[in-house]
Amino acid sequence: MRLRLAFMGTADFAVPSLAALIAAGHDVAAVYSQPARPRGRGHKPLPSPVAALALEKSIELRTPEKLDDDAVDAFRALDLDVAVVAAYGLILPQAVLDAPKRGCVNVHASLLPRWRGAAPIERAILAGDSETGVTIMSMAAGLDTGPILLAEPVPISLRAAAAQLHDELARRGAALLLRALAENPPPHPQPETGVTYAKKLRREEGAIDWRRPAADIDRLVRALNPRVPTWFTLGDARIKLIEAEPVLGGGAPGTVLDGAPTVACGEGALRLVRLQREGRAAMSASEFLRGHALPPGTLLPCPATN
Repeated sequence: MRLRLAFMGTADFAVPSLAALIAAGHDVAAVYSQPARPRGRGHKPLPSPVAALALEKSIELRTPEKLDDDAVDAFRALDLDVAVVAAYGLILPQAVLDAPKRGCVNVHASLLPRWRGAAPIERAILAGDSETGVTIMSMAAGLDTGPILLAEPVPISLRAAAAQLHDELARRGAALLLRALAENPPPHPQPETGVTYAKKLRREEGAIDWRRPAADIDRLVRALNPRVPTWFTLGDARIKLIEAEPVLGGGAPGTVLDGAPTVACGEGALRLVRLQREGRAAMSASEFLRGHALPPGTLLPCPATN
């Protein structure tokens, strides 16, 4: 069944869902996205990934800073069957939720009610979860509290990184969205138990504390990159750690144990695999060591604690 719909999304995660709707032949009356923001080296305002696809496909693009009364009236005038929301970034007022005939549905990157909120992929990895998934829900007032239409579990491999898991969930979410629109399954309430919240990522979370277990730091690196840099200091320089691997070893936290280089942690040790100097491209550990000596016995500082 061909539906008249609006798509509301901004980030890369939402692009496969919009592309799937277009390919399936749905009537995408308008695309809503966040306004262009300064990005890249030139800090020039660039359209969001979703906006760029809408422009490429010649779909009407709307980029309101907020969904005020005028924006709500314009939304109502579209006379929609349904609105699809994925990684949009604006809270929808009740008048928007109520406007389409079948309401608004959301593509969310977790198995709700676990990891409601802004950063479900990263928080799942940080928590050491073995499974996550995608949920298609009917939107209601509240933070990701609406009833579930469809859900699909996705395992998290032991070495999964956020970027890899993001792409898999985006792909699965797009396919599940098409199913939900075609089948129109009855919604069922979210369980009242098992609720967790995926709070927004903060830049200060990227500071590496060698006093933590190596497994925790490994999850930090895999979860936060590329959205939030994970880093340590070497002399006066801040070094980004892009990839690492837990290994056997021990010593005072922050001590370089060998020329791999391997660094002792609160429990176990961490082999540094890919690093990035300020103003340089990412490089392998061996390339990095050609410009920065890290002899065994070097002590890397830990962040100050309050």
